Amino acid sequence: MKALLALEDGLYFEGISLGAAGEGYGELIFNTAMTGYQEILTDPSYKGQIVIMTYPLIGNYGINEEDFESPRPQVEGFVIKELSPIESNWRSRITLNEFLKRHNIVGIQGIDTRALTKHIRTYGARKAVLSTIDLDPNSLIKKAKESLGLIGKDLVKEVTSETPYGWENPGFNIFNSSPNLPRAKFKVVAMDFGAKHNILRKLVLNGCSCVVVPAKTTAKEILSYEPDGLFLSNGPGDPEGVPYAIDEIKKLLDKLPIFGICLGHQLLGLALGGKTYKLKFGHHGANHPVMNLETRRIEITSQNHGFAVDIDSIPDKEVMLSHINLNDRTVEGMKHKGLPIFSVQYHPEASPGPHDGGYLFERFVKMMEKNIQDNRR
Repeated sequence: MKALLALEDGLYFEGISLGAAGEGYGELIFNTAMTGYQEILTDPSYKGQIVIMTYPLIGNYGINEEDFESPRPQVEGFVIKELSPIESNWRSRITLNEFLKRHNIVGIQGIDTRALTKHIRTYGARKAVLSTIDLDPNSLIKKAKESLGLIGKDLVKEVTSETPYGWENPGFNIFNSSPNLPRAKFKVVAMDFGAKHNILRKLVLNGCSCVVVPAKTTAKEILSYEPDGLFLSNGPGDPEGVPYAIDEIKKLLDKLPIFGICLGHQLLGLALGGKTYKLKFGHHGANHPVMNLETRRIEITSQNHGFAVDIDSIPDKEVMLSHINLNDRTVEGMKHKGLPIFSVQYHPEASPGPHDGGYLFERFVKMMEKNIQDNRR
């Protein structure tokens, strides 16, 4: 079956259908990771986006539920150069093509993903439509132009949990043995803006019991759990589209140790009085170099975001830049000098080969421990 991908600026590509029949609308972005397509497909931060994989051969190790970052795929469409004709891995339960069909995700293969990626790098992320039912380029270009973009849109409400729940799952163990879990010393409330499962696993593996709460949970409700710390999760879209979360985070700035990742980092920046802005084509991949300005060490990081914090706009001069992206010098982390608050833009729970960001979960635990000791004095 044929498929057509059309961008709002008039560019279009004809290819072969992948996954389900139908149409998908979203912001078209590219991811530079060589592996991890099932984590990408199920990451709630990709809600509202059509993802291009720049690595040319995708699907060779199939799909297994243990590696999902949420219960279902979240992308609006999937674009690849070539689908592997076989899937070969002892953990695989279903092929990539079958998985996309089962969850009604439209995809396309057989197009020049290199040319498409270079176009986005030059002109920026674009609204796009991917279709197997409308193969008229002019019609799809018009639909792309008229579709809603990400600016100001609340996508968090589409991926957040509906009710609070506890998380005690340490995650899949390849040797099928029970990991030696540390005793849960700290209670953490995690605000769910589209939280990845592996973030919650990392918190548990660092001695935390987690209560995951919906994005619209109030500060009063969060404090009623009597937590030792507050975690602000990743999530999709424009942080300014989630004003209700910003308002509640403001009320908690001097109440609890706070750790934010990705969208949580951006929401924290807004709660501190700063501003965010949209990047030209965002950061999406598993190979972004970041410098820790305190240690001067370089971390190879996994990233997925289209907006960034303008740290110079934050009026509180106690907030300092802690990490910087070495590709484009954008903000990758910040911390407060006087309050137990810090955040990073990248994903320390992901492991793009090395585990360079794992120390941040340990920092959060030590911060909670110190805050408990200080309150006892």
